[in-house]
Amino acid sequence: METSKKSAIIIGATGLTGNVLLQELLKDDRYGTVKLFSRSSVGISSPKLEEHLLNLFDIEAHKAKFIADEVFCCIGTTMSKTPNKEQYGAIDYGIPVTVAKLCKENSIETICVISALGANAESSVFYNRVKGEMEQAVLSMSIPNTYLLQPSLIGGKRKEKRLGEWLAKKFFIILRPLFVSSLKKYRVIPPQEIAQCMVILANRANKERRRILSDEISKIVEGDRNRT
Repeated sequence: METSKKSAIIIGATGLTGNVLLQELLKDDRYGTVKLFSRSSVGISSPKLEEHLLNLFDIEAHKAKFIADEVFCCIGTTMSKTPNKEQYGAIDYGIPVTVAKLCKENSIETICVISALGANAESSVFYNRVKGEMEQAVLSMSIPNTYLLQPSLIGGKRKEKRLGEWLAKKFFIILRPLFVSSLKKYRVIPPQEIAQCMVILANRANKERRRILSDEISKIVEGDRNRT
């Protein structure tokens, strides 16, 4: 008897990592439906794909459509792109927390959220503090399978130009040989590894709620490759 295929929701599929994740799910035979909730279309066609174009700040109004086995939240901005702190908080805190709330209300048992290395609710750095507060709020929902991924700088080419991030990537790539032992978590990480890790974790369903540092993301992906 054929096992029924799963459904997944992606928030932020038009972004760098979210788009890579979308490609991973579309080619994964375990998934029959991939729902996208975003402001604009990804511009591709697939029988698996179901797009819901909307204002993500109003996503709660679409609760009836927010039904899936797993949810992947890849939304995020930067201080250079969104300098207004209130707007920044509405995106990096407000959207993931609302998404987690919908998961709780609709009995979705698995959520994977991209956070950031250094996330800390007690941090004096605004960016890190917002990410840390978001993590705390998501964890407080007590969704059975909750994974908060904390990548370092994410490699790859983005659609929009981020000069500061580009320079930082170049700097960290040059210093990569020095990032050993406990410093491995600061290495630039490819979006493919983050996306693959999210899929691996979602399919483990270990009933755990935890944070995953950048170097562990790479280890999880490497371990999965070695098993196959």
